[in-house]
Amino acid sequence: MTRATAATTTPPAPTASAGAEDDDQSGALESVAAEAVLGANPFVSLSVPQVISAAGRLLTRLGVRPRAVSRQLGVLAKDLALVAAGRSTLTPAKGDKRWKDPAWEENPVYRRVQQTYLAVCATVDRAIDEAGLDVKSDMRGRFAVGLVTEALAPTNSPLSPTVLKRAFDTGGASLLRGARHLVSDLRHNGGMPSTVDRRPFVVGDTVARTPGQVVLRTEVLELIQYQPTTERVSEIPLVYVPPQINKYYILDLAPGRSLIEYMVGQGIGVFAISWRNPGKEQADWDLSTYAGAVLESLDAVQEITGQDSANLLGLCAGGMTTAAMMGHLAATGQLSRIRSLTLLVNMLDTSAPTQLGALASRRAVQAAVATARRRGIHAGSDMARVFAWLRPNDLVWNYVVNDWLLGKEPPAFDVLAWNADTTNLPAGLYAQYLELYEGNLLRRPGGLTVLGSPVDLSKVDVDSYVMAGSTDHIVSWRAAYQTTQVLGGHVQFVLSNAGHIQSMVNPVGGAKASYRVGTETGPDPDEWYAGSEEHRGSWWEHWAEWLRERSGELRPAPAQLGSTAHPPLMPAPGRYVLRDHP
Repeated sequence: MTRATAATTTPPAPTASAGAEDDDQSGALESVAAEAVLGANPFVSLSVPQVISAAGRLLTRLGVRPRAVSRQLGVLAKDLALVAAGRSTLTPAKGDKRWKDPAWEENPVYRRVQQTYLAVCATVDRAIDEAGLDVKSDMRGRFAVGLVTEALAPTNSPLSPTVLKRAFDTGGASLLRGARHLVSDLRHNGGMPSTVDRRPFVVGDTVARTPGQVVLRTEVLELIQYQPTTERVSEIPLVYVPPQINKYYILDLAPGRSLIEYMVGQGIGVFAISWRNPGKEQADWDLSTYAGAVLESLDAVQEITGQDSANLLGLCAGGMTTAAMMGHLAATGQLSRIRSLTLLVNMLDTSAPTQLGALASRRAVQAAVATARRRGIHAGSDMARVFAWLRPNDLVWNYVVNDWLLGKEPPAFDVLAWNADTTNLPAGLYAQYLELYEGNLLRRPGGLTVLGSPVDLSKVDVDSYVMAGSTDHIVSWRAAYQTTQVLGGHVQFVLSNAGHIQSMVNPVGGAKASYRVGTETGPDPDEWYAGSEEHRGSWWEHWAEWLRERSGELRPAPAQLGSTAHPPLMPAPGRYVLRDHP
């Protein structure tokens, strides 16, 4: 069996699962679900020379500060003396699940090993603090050193108490299974440990199963119209524009966890775009290609519904595409075609610092673009690998232990399975996204040209709904909040109490769900937060009510999907979502 990989993170939340061995791992494993791949930009690759260069800069800086180094070594010596004497009070950070085996606390040998490791890591952190590096160099140095310290964690050792107990309890069978997993991953997964069992999640069967029909197919996309489940539906339809990174069905997971299913049930007429997964033949596709395809979809939607406007939903990187296309509509006097805009976990102002932004030098960006142009695509598997090594504890070593040392199967979670269903980016779009991200072009009036039109988002004068996640590590909520200062028109900002993915996969009825709503969206996000009000429940309900107010009158649901000009071509989820590449 080919073992898949995923590479992202999200806070714990209820998930659909099948076949996971240990329920007590669900929180930790769900916390490594699909966060980063949907980030603000399609990031460049990380290379060994980059890591070595970052470490070298840190060591050089420390070399000219011998007093700081000597001071930290003295502190380390004292800490190690306390460890040896059994009097150390060092404990792991709260929530660090690597040390959950009680032997790390109760066994004196294991406790000393743990505390020695913690003392060394604390010394390294303090030394970096005293290095006096600029922000980018500091982030790069911590990343480089972290790769080493996290790899050397005693919890990753075959001699850890968890591994030894498992081997004893299974009569060595766990080691044999782990060896088989290792060989399989070396052969089929590029040497990375698998993070998910995708077998229970079949597109069109257990996920992406909301009934509908493909009513338009072009070289770039398929357009799905969903079957109404209410007697009357909204006059103005909703069109969902997904990111080009990963497949559209993150908003149509298993029943009960599907935002598309929920909105159909609220009487909203829903259409969704499913992008074609490009190959090298589509290397020249760029932002204008995708914006033009969205316009073509709008033409079809408006012909099918008989309406001259639609509500738009842009998700993550798909929000950038949507915003750019709307800038074109504003520049050409066609903005009346859009009744409202919704952006989920999206960042139009890219000035906020990110870990990958700090790690990616100009030379690395140029090299990544050159590689993509040579290949014709930037592969989704390459992006997944980059994100994994950005959080190696959660996304690499956690699964090395689970799969290879403990001989367990990776978990079966719908979000992880979706994330492992990767897609490529055409070289043209990849290069343009990097340029857009680095130059903050959507923030600058006229900084970006799409479909021949200079884009000025301050001219996008429509009502907008912007949702961010309070614990989102990819698009920080403060960065997402800046969208309120970029767009024209009134902007409703909503802050969900979850991360990048769980903010979207946030079904009604979740016990821990809540969101914050404020009034005035001035330039200061913290001032907005102070004046906002928390509401229990899912923001889905709040958004549905907001959208209904902008969806016109209710009318009888259509007896058939599509139209004479756009007849149904095949049932949802369509053809493109099932292809690895064209």
